[in-house]
Amino acid sequence: MINQLRKIFPSITIYGSHFVPSPVEYKWYITENDEIIGIDANEITSKDEALLQAFLSPYTFTGTPLTKQEQYWQNIIHGKQPIVEKDCLNPFRFIHFSLQQNKIDPGLFKEALQSIFSKPLPILWITNDQGVIIEEQAEIGEEPIVYNEIINILMSDLYVKIRFFVGPFMNNPERARQFYPRLTEGAATAFNYTSKQVISFEESILCLFADQVNTSFRKETKQLLLHEVLNDSELIHTINTFFGCNLNITVTAKELFLHRNSLQYRIDKFIEKTGIDIRQFHQAAMVYFLLL
Repeated sequence: MINQLRKIFPSITIYGSHFVPSPVEYKWYITENDEIIGIDANEITSKDEALLQAFLSPYTFTGTPLTKQEQYWQNIIHGKQPIVEKDCLNPFRFIHFSLQQNKIDPGLFKEALQSIFSKPLPILWITNDQGVIIEEQAEIGEEPIVYNEIINILMSDLYVKIRFFVGPFMNNPERARQFYPRLTEGAATAFNYTSKQVISFEESILCLFADQVNTSFRKETKQLLLHEVLNDSELIHTINTFFGCNLNITVTAKELFLHRNSLQYRIDKFIEKTGIDIRQFHQAAMVYFLLL
């Protein structure tokens, strides 16, 4: 298809190739094979544009051209890069990020992110407001990246809300190819269930499970078991905080600025009204699941 289009639009180029023109001067599209192509805007009439959009999806340019490393990962993820033995040496993980919509230039975010780390991190943009960071596991002697720490630095410097969904480490690009779409879907689902700025894939499992359960069944079960407390917003907030603090009374009391006895009273109140002892792991997990 590219060769056929080139007969009509000689300027056509594939994003990430050796030549990438200014995004302002070009109109960009995504093909059915997930290739991003650009055509000089001066070659496109309004009639041409309507025709192109009939079989291509318009693409909003999201930043600087792909680096060699980013092009490599894009090819791996989309099955365009043959996997060889050396590709399985260094453990890596995907971190999905979401930025406050239309609040920051992608290039500025990338520059701020790279300034924190000692070596470049490949970033694959999905839209202007979200993308995926590819991070290699820290070597011996290197400080591991802690996203709960760097997110506060980034949000303070950039004055924009950011959320990270941190995937597990892998060492097999074939598995990464399979996991990548699950990561992007999982991030969207997890962010719907939690207000956390940073959540790991492992932490999100219950959210992902909850999303697979029939909605009416969840609502009916929630009403059946928790109807005595659902309208008590203060109590529900207390219980959610208790879960967030790993069922630790002392930490929860500090988080809520409560005396231990006051917190214990609220937990006892919940147990008395529902008959569910949330001090026990399995019963707490069930209630946590229902409150998602």
